[in-house]
Amino acid sequence: MKASIESLRTPEERFAVLPYFSYEPHYIDPLPGFADLRMHYVDEGAEDAEDVYLCLHGEPDWAYLYRKMIPVFRASGGRVVAPDFFGFGRSDKPVHLSDYTYTFHRDSLIAFIETLDLKNITLVCGDWGGILGLTLPMDMPERFKRLIVMNTALPVGEGGLNEDFLKWRAYVGQLNEVPVPGVLAVYCPGQVDLLDMVAYAAPFPDARYQAGVRRFPEMVPIDPGMDGIDQCKRARKFLSETWEGESFMATGLQDTGLGKPVMDELRSVIRGCPEPLELPHAGHFVQEAGEEVAVAALKSFGVELPAEY
Repeated sequence: MKASIESLRTPEERFAVLPYFSYEPHYIDPLPGFADLRMHYVDEGAEDAEDVYLCLHGEPDWAYLYRKMIPVFRASGGRVVAPDFFGFGRSDKPVHLSDYTYTFHRDSLIAFIETLDLKNITLVCGDWGGILGLTLPMDMPERFKRLIVMNTALPVGEGGLNEDFLKWRAYVGQLNEVPVPGVLAVYCPGQVDLLDMVAYAAPFPDARYQAGVRRFPEMVPIDPGMDGIDQCKRARKFLSETWEGESFMATGLQDTGLGKPVMDELRSVIRGCPEPLELPHAGHFVQEAGEEVAVAALKSFGVELPAEY
Protein backbone atom coordinates (compact mmCIF):
# COMPACT_ATOMS: atom_id res chain seq x y z
CA MET A 1 0.00 0.00 0.00
CA LYS A 2 1.19 3.50 -0.76
CA ALA A 3 2.63 5.50 2.11
CA SER A 4 0.39 8.37 1.04
CA ILE A 5 -2.61 8.69 -1.28
CA GLU A 6 -3.61 12.13 -2.49
CA SER A 7 -7.26 12.61 -1.62
CA LEU A 8 -10.02 15.10 -0.96
CA ARG A 9 -12.36 15.22 2.02
CA THR A 10 -15.87 16.54 1.48
CA PRO A 11 -16.59 19.40 3.93
CA GLU A 12 -18.98 18.35 6.69
CA GLU A 13 -21.28 21.28 5.96
CA ARG A 14 -22.27 19.55 2.73
CA PHE A 15 -24.09 17.00 4.91
CA ALA A 16 -25.71 19.51 7.26
CA VAL A 17 -29.21 19.22 5.78
CA LEU A 18 -30.19 15.56 5.51
CA PRO A 19 -33.72 15.39 6.93
CA TYR A 20 -34.15 11.71 5.99
CA PHE A 21 -30.74 10.66 7.28
CA SER A 22 -30.05 11.87 10.80
CA TYR A 23 -27.57 9.14 11.69
CA GLU A 24 -24.40 10.11 13.51
CA PRO A 25 -21.31 9.70 11.33
CA HIS A 26 -18.55 7.34 12.46
CA TYR A 27 -15.02 7.22 11.11
CA ILE A 28 -12.03 4.89 11.03
CA ASP A 29 -9.20 7.36 10.70
CA PRO A 30 -7.15 6.05 9.07
CA LEU A 31 -8.30 2.66 7.89
CA PRO A 32 -5.39 0.30 8.72
CA GLY A 33 -3.30 -0.45 5.65
CA PHE A 34 -4.73 2.39 3.58
CA ALA A 35 -2.24 5.21 4.04
CA ASP A 36 -3.98 8.16 5.67
CA LEU A 37 -7.45 7.58 4.23
CA ARG A 38 -10.47 8.01 6.49
CA MET A 39 -13.50 5.77 5.99
CA HIS A 40 -16.98 6.77 7.08
CA TYR A 41 -19.71 4.44 8.22
CA VAL A 42 -23.14 4.47 9.80
CA ASP A 43 -23.37 2.34 12.94
CA GLU A 44 -26.82 1.94 14.48
CA GLY A 45 -27.87 -0.48 17.19
CA ALA A 46 -26.09 -2.22 20.05
CA GLU A 47 -22.50 -3.25 19.46
CA ASP A 48 -23.26 -6.64 21.01
CA ALA A 49 -26.40 -7.28 18.94
CA GLU A 50 -26.74 -10.87 17.78
CA ASP A 51 -27.03 -9.92 14.10
CA VAL A 52 -25.03 -7.37 12.10
CA TYR A 53 -26.49 -6.03 8.85
CA LEU A 54 -23.59 -4.93 6.68
CA CYS A 55 -25.07 -2.66 4.01
CA LEU A 56 -22.85 -2.04 0.98
CA HIS A 57 -23.84 0.67 -1.48
CA GLY A 58 -23.05 0.95 -5.17
CA GLU A 59 -22.10 3.72 -7.54
CA PRO A 60 -22.57 6.69 -7.64
CA ASP A 61 -24.44 6.57 -4.33
CA TRP A 62 -23.41 6.19 -0.66
CA ALA A 63 -24.75 4.91 2.67
CA TYR A 64 -27.72 7.28 2.29
CA LEU A 65 -29.12 4.67 -0.10
CA TYR A 66 -29.98 2.49 2.92
CA ARG A 67 -32.06 5.10 4.78
CA LYS A 68 -35.28 3.07 4.18
CA MET A 69 -33.79 -0.25 5.29
CA ILE A 70 -31.80 0.80 8.35
CA PRO A 71 -34.92 1.40 10.52
CA VAL A 72 -36.27 -2.08 9.76
CA PHE A 73 -33.02 -3.86 10.59
CA ARG A 74 -32.69 -1.72 13.70
CA ALA A 75 -36.27 -2.51 14.78
CA SER A 76 -35.44 -6.22 14.65
CA GLY A 77 -32.80 -5.69 17.33
CA GLY A 78 -29.90 -5.87 14.92
CA ARG A 79 -26.85 -3.69 14.51
CA VAL A 80 -26.68 -1.90 11.16
CA VAL A 81 -23.30 -0.94 9.69
CA ALA A 82 -23.15 0.92 6.37
CA PRO A 83 -19.73 2.10 5.18
CA ASP A 84 -18.97 4.46 2.32
CA PHE A 85 -16.44 3.18 -0.20
CA PHE A 86 -13.40 5.38 -0.69
CA GLY A 87 -14.40 7.96 -3.29
CA PHE A 88 -18.01 8.14 -2.11
CA GLY A 89 -20.17 9.62 0.63
CA ARG A 90 -18.32 10.94 3.66
CA SER A 91 -15.25 8.78 3.07
CA ASP A 92 -12.04 10.28 1.66
CA LYS A 93 -11.81 10.52 -2.11
CA PRO A 94 -8.53 9.68 -3.86
CA VAL A 95 -8.05 12.10 -6.73
CA HIS A 96 -6.13 9.84 -9.13
CA LEU A 97 -8.07 7.33 -11.22
CA SER A 98 -5.17 4.89 -10.90
CA ASP A 99 -5.85 4.56 -7.16
CA TYR A 100 -9.24 2.97 -7.89
CA THR A 101 -8.94 -0.76 -8.48
CA TYR A 102 -11.12 -3.74 -7.70
CA THR A 103 -8.51 -5.18 -5.32
CA PHE A 104 -8.04 -1.83 -3.55
CA HIS A 105 -11.73 -1.57 -2.70
CA ARG A 106 -12.18 -5.22 -1.84
CA ASP A 107 -9.20 -5.11 0.49
CA SER A 108 -10.58 -1.96 2.11
CA LEU A 109 -13.81 -3.79 2.93
CA ILE A 110 -11.88 -6.70 4.45
CA ALA A 111 -9.87 -4.24 6.56
CA PHE A 112 -13.09 -2.49 7.61
CA ILE A 113 -14.76 -5.74 8.72
CA GLU A 114 -11.66 -6.87 10.60
CA THR A 115 -11.12 -3.48 12.27
CA LEU A 116 -14.68 -3.46 13.64
CA ASP A 117 -14.52 -7.24 14.22
CA LEU A 118 -17.95 -7.75 12.68
CA LYS A 119 -19.54 -11.19 13.13
CA ASN A 120 -22.86 -12.88 12.36
CA ILE A 121 -23.06 -10.68 9.29
CA THR A 122 -26.05 -10.46 7.02
CA LEU A 123 -24.60 -8.98 3.84
CA VAL A 124 -27.03 -6.50 2.28
CA CYS A 125 -25.86 -5.56 -1.19
CA GLY A 126 -26.69 -4.29 -4.64
CA ASP A 127 -24.75 -2.96 -7.62
CA TRP A 128 -21.05 -2.62 -6.63
CA GLY A 129 -21.98 -3.64 -3.10
CA GLY A 130 -22.53 -7.11 -4.54
CA ILE A 131 -19.79 -7.11 -7.17
CA LEU A 132 -17.37 -6.58 -4.29
CA GLY A 133 -19.33 -7.83 -1.29
CA LEU A 134 -20.35 -11.24 -2.61
CA THR A 135 -16.66 -12.14 -2.85
CA LEU A 136 -16.08 -11.56 0.88
CA PRO A 137 -17.74 -14.61 2.53
CA MET A 138 -15.38 -17.07 0.83
CA ASP A 139 -12.37 -15.52 2.58
CA MET A 140 -14.00 -14.98 5.97
CA PRO A 141 -16.82 -17.56 6.08
CA GLU A 142 -16.91 -17.60 9.86
CA ARG A 143 -18.14 -13.99 9.85
CA PHE A 144 -21.04 -14.29 7.37
CA LYS A 145 -24.45 -15.71 8.15
CA ARG A 146 -26.94 -14.54 5.50
CA LEU A 147 -27.26 -12.68 2.20
CA ILE A 148 -29.79 -10.09 1.03
CA VAL A 149 -29.02 -9.56 -2.64
CA MET A 150 -30.45 -6.83 -4.87
CA ASN A 151 -29.71 -6.00 -8.51
CA THR A 152 -26.03 -6.90 -8.88
CA ALA A 153 -23.74 -9.44 -10.54
CA LEU A 154 -20.53 -11.46 -10.31
CA PRO A 155 -18.97 -10.87 -13.76
CA VAL A 156 -16.06 -13.08 -14.80
CA GLY A 157 -14.59 -11.45 -17.90
CA GLU A 158 -16.82 -13.05 -20.47
CA GLY A 159 -18.08 -9.90 -22.15
CA GLY A 160 -20.36 -7.03 -21.29
CA LEU A 161 -23.31 -7.55 -18.98
CA ASN A 162 -25.58 -6.13 -21.70
CA GLU A 163 -25.93 -3.20 -24.05
CA ASP A 164 -27.41 -0.92 -21.39
CA PHE A 165 -24.40 -1.34 -19.13
CA LEU A 166 -22.02 -0.65 -22.00
CA LYS A 167 -23.95 2.54 -22.79
CA TRP A 168 -23.72 3.60 -19.14
CA ARG A 169 -19.97 2.93 -19.07
CA ALA A 170 -19.45 4.92 -22.26
CA TYR A 171 -21.64 7.77 -21.00
CA VAL A 172 -19.72 8.16 -17.73
CA GLY A 173 -16.40 7.82 -19.54
CA GLN A 174 -16.98 10.93 -21.60
CA LEU A 175 -18.01 13.20 -18.72
CA ASN A 176 -15.88 15.44 -16.56
CA GLU A 177 -18.67 15.75 -14.01
CA VAL A 178 -21.42 13.17 -13.61
CA PRO A 179 -24.91 14.52 -12.76
CA VAL A 180 -25.30 12.18 -9.79
CA PRO A 181 -28.77 13.33 -8.60
CA GLY A 182 -30.11 12.98 -12.12
CA VAL A 183 -28.69 9.46 -12.40
CA LEU A 184 -30.50 8.40 -9.22
CA ALA A 185 -33.73 10.02 -10.40
CA VAL A 186 -33.59 8.21 -13.75
CA TYR A 187 -32.73 4.81 -12.29
CA CYS A 188 -35.24 5.12 -9.41
CA PRO A 189 -38.35 6.39 -11.24
CA GLY A 190 -40.77 8.08 -8.87
CA GLN A 191 -38.86 7.07 -5.73
CA VAL A 192 -36.56 10.02 -4.99
CA ASP A 193 -37.59 13.59 -4.24
CA LEU A 194 -35.74 16.90 -4.26
CA LEU A 195 -34.26 16.41 -0.79
CA ASP A 196 -32.98 12.98 -1.82
CA MET A 197 -31.32 14.52 -4.87
CA VAL A 198 -29.61 17.09 -2.64
CA ALA A 199 -28.35 14.25 -0.43
CA TYR A 200 -26.99 12.27 -3.37
CA ALA A 201 -25.17 15.39 -4.61
CA ALA A 202 -23.72 16.21 -1.18
CA PRO A 203 -20.49 14.13 -1.41
CA PHE A 204 -19.35 15.88 -4.60
CA PRO A 205 -18.83 19.67 -4.34
CA ASP A 206 -17.30 19.66 -7.82
CA ALA A 207 -15.77 17.38 -10.45
CA ARG A 208 -12.49 16.98 -8.54
CA TYR A 209 -14.32 14.80 -6.00
CA GLN A 210 -15.73 12.44 -8.63
CA ALA A 211 -12.74 10.30 -9.60
CA GLY A 212 -14.46 7.26 -8.09
CA VAL A 213 -17.75 7.98 -9.84
CA ARG A 214 -15.98 8.19 -13.19
CA ARG A 215 -13.72 5.21 -12.58
CA PHE A 216 -16.09 2.56 -11.17
CA PRO A 217 -17.88 1.67 -14.44
CA GLU A 218 -14.49 0.99 -16.03
CA MET A 219 -13.61 -1.34 -13.14
CA VAL A 220 -16.43 -3.84 -13.69
CA PRO A 221 -14.53 -7.05 -14.61
CA ILE A 222 -16.25 -7.83 -17.90
CA ASP A 223 -13.18 -8.30 -20.11
CA PRO A 224 -10.53 -11.07 -19.88
CA GLY A 225 -7.59 -10.28 -17.64
CA MET A 226 -9.29 -7.56 -15.60
CA ASP A 227 -8.66 -7.13 -11.89
CA GLY A 228 -11.45 -8.85 -9.96
CA ILE A 229 -12.15 -11.73 -12.34
CA ASP A 230 -10.33 -14.30 -10.21
CA GLN A 231 -12.17 -13.13 -7.09
CA CYS A 232 -15.54 -13.32 -8.82
CA LYS A 233 -14.81 -16.79 -10.19
CA ARG A 234 -13.77 -18.01 -6.75
CA ALA A 235 -16.89 -16.44 -5.25
CA ARG A 236 -19.14 -18.19 -7.74
CA LYS A 237 -17.57 -21.52 -6.87
CA PHE A 238 -17.85 -20.86 -3.13
CA LEU A 239 -21.45 -19.66 -3.29
CA SER A 240 -22.55 -22.61 -5.44
CA GLU A 241 -20.65 -25.38 -3.67
CA THR A 242 -19.79 -24.31 -0.12
CA TRP A 243 -22.13 -21.54 1.06
CA GLU A 244 -24.46 -22.82 3.80
CA GLY A 245 -26.09 -19.58 4.94
CA GLU A 246 -29.58 -18.32 4.23
CA SER A 247 -30.23 -16.07 1.25
CA PHE A 248 -32.88 -13.64 0.06
CA MET A 249 -33.04 -11.96 -3.33
CA ALA A 250 -35.05 -8.96 -4.52
CA THR A 251 -35.13 -7.89 -8.15
CA GLY A 252 -36.12 -4.45 -9.43
CA LEU A 253 -37.83 -5.25 -12.71
CA GLN A 254 -37.49 -1.75 -14.16
CA ASP A 255 -33.71 -2.18 -14.27
CA THR A 256 -32.57 -2.84 -17.84
CA GLY A 257 -28.92 -3.26 -16.86
CA LEU A 258 -28.81 -5.62 -13.88
CA GLY A 259 -32.43 -6.71 -13.88
CA LYS A 260 -34.26 -10.02 -14.08
CA PRO A 261 -32.01 -11.96 -16.52
CA VAL A 262 -28.84 -11.10 -14.61
CA MET A 263 -30.43 -11.76 -11.24
CA ASP A 264 -31.94 -15.07 -12.33
CA GLU A 265 -28.48 -16.18 -13.44
CA LEU A 266 -26.96 -15.04 -10.14
CA ARG A 267 -29.66 -16.86 -8.19
CA SER A 268 -28.65 -20.08 -9.94
CA VAL A 269 -25.15 -19.58 -8.53
CA ILE A 270 -26.14 -19.06 -4.88
CA ARG A 271 -26.71 -22.39 -3.21
CA GLY A 272 -30.18 -22.65 -1.70
CA CYS A 273 -31.33 -19.21 -2.80
CA PRO A 274 -35.14 -19.16 -2.97
CA GLU A 275 -37.28 -17.54 -5.66
CA PRO A 276 -36.69 -13.78 -5.70
CA LEU A 277 -39.07 -11.08 -4.59
CA GLU A 278 -39.77 -9.36 -7.90
CA LEU A 279 -40.66 -5.67 -7.70
CA PRO A 280 -42.34 -4.22 -10.81
CA HIS A 281 -42.10 -0.70 -9.37
CA ALA A 282 -38.39 -0.81 -8.48
CA GLY A 283 -35.49 0.24 -10.68
CA HIS A 284 -31.77 -0.45 -10.45
CA PHE A 285 -31.35 0.92 -6.92
CA VAL A 286 -33.77 -1.49 -5.25
CA GLN A 287 -32.93 0.02 -1.86
CA GLU A 288 -35.24 2.90 -2.78
CA ALA A 289 -38.02 0.35 -2.18
CA GLY A 290 -36.03 -0.69 0.85
CA GLU A 291 -38.59 -1.01 3.62
CA GLU A 292 -40.60 -3.54 1.63
CA VAL A 293 -37.47 -5.53 0.83
CA ALA A 294 -36.09 -5.48 4.37
CA VAL A 295 -39.38 -6.59 5.90
CA ALA A 296 -39.80 -9.43 3.41
CA ALA A 297 -36.19 -10.56 3.89
CA LEU A 298 -36.36 -10.65 7.68
CA LYS A 299 -39.69 -12.48 7.64
CA SER A 300 -38.20 -15.06 5.28
CA PHE A 301 -35.38 -15.57 7.79
CA GLY A 302 -37.84 -15.92 10.67
CA VAL A 303 -36.65 -12.72 12.35
CA GLU A 304 -39.29 -11.10 14.55
CA LEU A 305 -40.33 -7.53 13.84
CA PRO A 306 -42.57 -5.09 15.75
CA ALA A 307 -46.27 -5.16 14.92
CA GLU A 308 -46.09 -2.03 12.73
CA TYR A 309 -44.15 -4.04 10.17
